Amino acid sequence: MLTYIIKRIFYAIPILIGVNLITFMLFFMVNTPDDMARSQLGAKRVTAEMIEAWKVEKGYDKPLFVNEKAEGLGKITDTLFVKESIKLFTFDFGFSDANRNIGADIQERMGPSFAIALPTFMIALITNVSLALLLVLFRGSALDTSMMVVAVMIMSVSGLFYIIAGQVLFSKMWHWVPISGFEAGWGGVKFVILPIMIGVFSGLGSGVRWYRSIFLEQINQDYVRTARAKGLSELRVLFGHVLRNGMLPILTGVVVVIPTLFMGSLIMESFFGIPGLGSYTIDAINAQDFAIVKAMVFLGSVLYIIGLILTDISYTLFDPRVKLGA
Repeated sequence: MLTYIIKRIFYAIPILIGVNLITFMLFFMVNTPDDMARSQLGAKRVTAEMIEAWKVEKGYDKPLFVNEKAEGLGKITDTLFVKESIKLFTFDFGFSDANRNIGADIQERMGPSFAIALPTFMIALITNVSLALLLVLFRGSALDTSMMVVAVMIMSVSGLFYIIAGQVLFSKMWHWVPISGFEAGWGGVKFVILPIMIGVFSGLGSGVRWYRSIFLEQINQDYVRTARAKGLSELRVLFGHVLRNGMLPILTGVVVVIPTLFMGSLIMESFFGIPGLGSYTIDAINAQDFAIVKAMVFLGSVLYIIGLILTDISYTLFDPRVKLGA
């Protein structure tokens, strides 16, 4: 297993380089270091000397990919892309263009992101699987048909509608919870209840339909017919056989998400004024703060790769037929 994990880590290196390359290309296609300097300096009369001094201070005076003025290998290594990429691979995120410590900001904002993402993930998983098993139990009935219609309707509505409608109903009209904000500790529960509810409800349609299709595929297998022939009740068949054998495809969508939970929700955190990593990324994009943008994209890619590795490892725990590296 250790050999497999090490091999996957080495495979991940070119992927991360490619993601970083695309991030640099996309960002600098719509922004120039001069534009970034003007945005960060924020002065009404920004001189060319002020812009050049800012670029030198932040390292943006270097060529992006190829340094024609350098010699030999320096044409590639003495560039903004290589210098910044090396720092990222050592997890040295440095300072933002606004001179804030990115690593410290990430640690500070992980808590608020977790406070929303983790409960939403756990409640949604339990709710979606339970409802999917219920629909499979009553498959073909009016309950199954009507719930599928409702699920499609939930999927068809934008998540922004649920956020705005939730804020209007529960905050402005009924005054049950604050419309936005965050507070550390148990006092912050009132701020995260509504985002969690909206997160669970907005994903209900797609989640239930996906898990239902997994269980319906299992319900027609030979081992299920054998279990019924032995006299087992439908509930025991569902929970003792169908659910257990449906764990592999469920793990594909669940385990890979776990490491990325702390990245937060971009839209949810922005609308509810929660100081998490999602709003941190949105604010950085709006401020053209490339140091934060590249750090968050790189970190997200690393966490996603970790999730894929954990998914492969979890396969071996739930299915002895699966061998790592096979």
